[in-house]
Amino acid sequence: MTFDENPHECVIEAADVRRSYAGGFEAVAGVSFSVARGELFALLGTNGAGKTSTVELLEGLARPDSGTVRVLGHDPFAERAAVRPRIGVMLQEGGFPSDLTTTETVRMWAGCTSGARPTGEALDLVGLGHRARVRVKQLSGGERRRLDLALALLGRPEVLFLDEPTTGLDAEGRRDTWTLVRRLQEGGITVLLTTHYLEEAEALADRLAIMHRGRVVTSGTTAEVTAERPSRIRFELPAGTAPGQLPLNLRAAADGPRIEIRTHRLQDSLAELLRWATESGIQLIGLDARSASLEEAFLDIARSAAENEPTTRYGTRNATESETEEVAAA
Repeated sequence: MTFDENPHECVIEAADVRRSYAGGFEAVAGVSFSVARGELFALLGTNGAGKTSTVELLEGLARPDSGTVRVLGHDPFAERAAVRPRIGVMLQEGGFPSDLTTTETVRMWAGCTSGARPTGEALDLVGLGHRARVRVKQLSGGERRRLDLALALLGRPEVLFLDEPTTGLDAEGRRDTWTLVRRLQEGGITVLLTTHYLEEAEALADRLAIMHRGRVVTSGTTAEVTAERPSRIRFELPAGTAPGQLPLNLRAAADGPRIEIRTHRLQDSLAELLRWATESGIQLIGLDARSASLEEAFLDIARSAAENEPTTRYGTRNATESETEEVAAA
């Protein structure tokens, strides 16, 4: 993989990146991907897949053991001064001083940020304006995540790293965050997102990559990732109609009265099923037909990768405490 020489087209690049921890644990095992300017790219993976370790390399918090990382055309570790003012980082947990108010926290952070937004603007942006005088220890878990996001946006970043941004938010808060992220992207910000909520990735991501055991096992748009997985048709047959009466090429798994057909030809299979039902005078109860979801693709990919990969990436001794933490965090 070679890097695009036009920095206006590709702002995040990783080429055959590897990162290991003491004891031989390889958290990142040859990862390559790129993110175009203005794109929202989601990095997904099973627990211990290496997402957090990969993102830390992109943020410049560590140097890769091998391979190359570029953000905005620079090495984010070696050229941190050139990269840091232009990126925003939302970590999984902020660790704020609990006795400061939200306003005091933002002002403190603004003192370390070039070209920081006004404090009130930053809080209003994430829906915390009405909590300006509240101490951090009195905020809910979801409100603390919003404060994390406010600080990540303080410097008006060109590139925004969001690590599990909606953890702890209720459904309404999650949707509000999605709306804000979309608005930021529409304003030209490039976003790299890690999330355990597959619905979130499906709703937001232009493209995504799924990691497993330190490697990218598939990438592309949601449609491309799910395209090879079969669609499904579900329904119930009325009493007295046996599953064996279905057309031969539509024979399917039955769970009691519930029927599920898996097909790579959803439109043709559904048309044939409806034609058979009409001609037979049969009412299909609770008919539901849909393409494979990202969740189904994710679980299928994780299952297949687990069956084909070695059972461990550890060296000859047990993992150290830091390695164990990485597995839990990634």
